[in-house]
Parts: sequence; C-alpha cells; structure tokens
Amino acid sequence: MSEHNRLLLYTGAYASAEENGVQVFEFDGEAGGTLKPLDAAQGITNPTFVNVDPIRSRLYAIGEQPDGKGSKEGEIVTFAIDPQTGELTRLGVIPTMPAEGGKQATTCHINREPQNEFLVVCSYHGGTVGLISLDAQGVPVALTDTAIHSGHGAHPERQDRPHPHSAIFSPDGRFLFVSDLGLDLIRTYVINRDKKTLEAHGDTVLHPGSGPRHLAFHPDGKSAYVINEVDSTITSFTYDSETGSLTAVVTVPTLPADFAEENTCAEIALTPDGRYLYGSNRGHDSLVVFGVDGETAGLTLVEHVSTHGGHPRHFTLTPDGAYLIAANRDAGNLVVFSVDSSSGKLTFTGNTAELSKPVCVKPAFLPSVTAAL
Repeated sequence: MSEHNRLLLYTGAYASAEENGVQVFEFDGEAGGTLKPLDAAQGITNPTFVNVDPIRSRLYAIGEQPDGKGSKEGEIVTFAIDPQTGELTRLGVIPTMPAEGGKQATTCHINREPQNEFLVVCSYHGGTVGLISLDAQGVPVALTDTAIHSGHGAHPERQDRPHPHSAIFSPDGRFLFVSDLGLDLIRTYVINRDKKTLEAHGDTVLHPGSGPRHLAFHPDGKSAYVINEVDSTITSFTYDSETGSLTAVVTVPTLPADFAEENTCAEIALTPDGRYLYGSNRGHDSLVVFGVDGETAGLTLVEHVSTHGGHPRHFTLTPDGAYLIAANRDAGNLVVFSVDSSSGKLTFTGNTAELSKPVCVKPAFLPSVTAAL
C-alpha cells in the first residue's frame, strides 16, 4: 500500500483510565473503506477529544483528573506516534485549567494553532478557554492564559451559564473563533504571541436559544458555518478575513419537518471542494447533508441518512472527501459511508469497527508512513 493512500484514524471516547480511551485505526479507501485496529492507549479518564500533529508525529488527548477538593479539572496527555506502525508512546501529561471555587474545569475540545506554538482547550463546565504553550518538539509546557466567559443565554437549563464548546482557527490562522453554547455567541480572539495571551477581538451574536457548538470554514475561506446544538439548526456566515468578522446569512433546520422528538446536534464538516456540508443529529441519529453555495453561503437540503447507531457525537471526512466516518457513542461503533462527489449523498459501506463509547475521530496522513504494514 502506498504512502499516498494510507490513512490513520485516531479516536477518543468516554472511558475510565483502565479502558482503551484512545485508539488507532488504519483506514483503507482502496479496499472500500475498511478499518483495521493498530494500537490503543489506557491511563486517561474520558479522552473525549484529540488533536493530531502529523508533521511532528504527535497526538494530544484531553482527559480529566480529580483536583483533590471534590471537583475535576482538565489535563492534556501527549503521545509520540510511530509513523511506521501507528503505535503510540506516552510522552507526558500536564494539567490545563484548575478547578477554582468548586467549579468543574474539565475540557471538551482541543485544537492546535497553525504555527504549532500553542494548543487551545475549552471548558464547557468551567466557562473558560485555555491557551497552552508548546516547546520545539511539540510537547505542552504550561497554561499561559485563561479567558473567562460570563453571562447566560435564553434556555433556562442548557444556557444558565457560559459553555465554550470549541475553538476553531480561521484559515489564515490570524483569528480564533470560540463557539459558546451557553451564551448564543461566537467569540473571536487573537493570540498575543509575545505575552502568550488570548485577546478578545469581537462577538458574533446568534439567535436566542441556538446554542452554537462547532464551527467549520469553507475551503475558500469566504464563508463559515456553525452547528447549533440546542435548537438543531445550522447558521451560515460570510467571512471577512481582513477584519475577522462573520455576517449571518441563513439558518436552516437539521431535522426533517415531521420529527418532533428530542434532538441535539454535534459535529459539522464540509467536503474538501466546499460543495457539500454535513451535520450530525443525536436523537434523530442521522447525518444531514446540504448543498453549499460558496458565493452566498446559501444551503440547500440534500438528504438525511441514518448513522446506523445512536448518538453520533462526532464524524470526520477523509482528506480526499471520498468517505465519511461517524462515531456513534451509544452504539459503540465507527460507521463508514462513501461520499458521492457529484451529489454529496452518503452510502453505508457495511464497514464498521466496534469500540466503547467513541465520541471523536480524527484522520491524519503521517509523512513517512510506508508500506511497512
């Protein structure tokens, strides 16, 4: 198998420290989208999100630990990835944001900034965003700044306080967009590299009760799309890369009109050519597919497809856009779909992998991977 078409997948899960919370799979698109387990790592409690640095062969997984005072706080566990085998070697662990005043400070999302100098983590329960410096080898050094959100949203239970849920960099890396589910806004930051701090740049306010969760930029950098967890919608924006500002265009439902049961949304992603957008529904247990007008940021419904499992908390598209892999938490599986490049429609390949409570799946080509396997 050639270097070009060999892809590795890294997963995170709800797990105890004694379970395989992080796992590695080989994905074979030439074989129709098969999944082959390669390695697994224990010793982390609830590694629910991961980030992969394929250049330095690093994997970052969030976790949680007791603070010794009856609460919980976050941590980052770093692994070296063997590019020949995909195997993981633990390099170390550092705490992220401390739990203060009895408030839980576990993290729900981790991202790496494009210049590979910092990691950013979000604490859903703590209402905070943390900036962590990296050394030259890609190993986390320390928390250098914490941005604190305050206020509440319209929903009395889901939005009684701030809930930052993700931090996504603009395509040029100049701006950081934090979707706060509890405040119905996307807060924009810039990183002050000299001071190693997060500086607030502006807010994009969404409609009340929306609950923005994850954001995705169009490949051409001219538009962006956020999936709203609380009211099961997607809002599109045009994007001004000079000012870092988002302008709302349209909000569309992620559910069929006749579905009246409970649902919350989770992940969002666009195909590499930007023609199609996908979002996941937890409750309806489906993927919604939209056609995208890149010029206007308009969205046109294509279809809803069952994820063949309950609670699709996360999914990913392969870098070539040929496949989509959904992580179904309640079904305990990864499910592979092929993507029709002409229509955006999804077809279940029949390929799955069983693992306990998967909630994150991230793909990566490692530059020196060969046909060793």
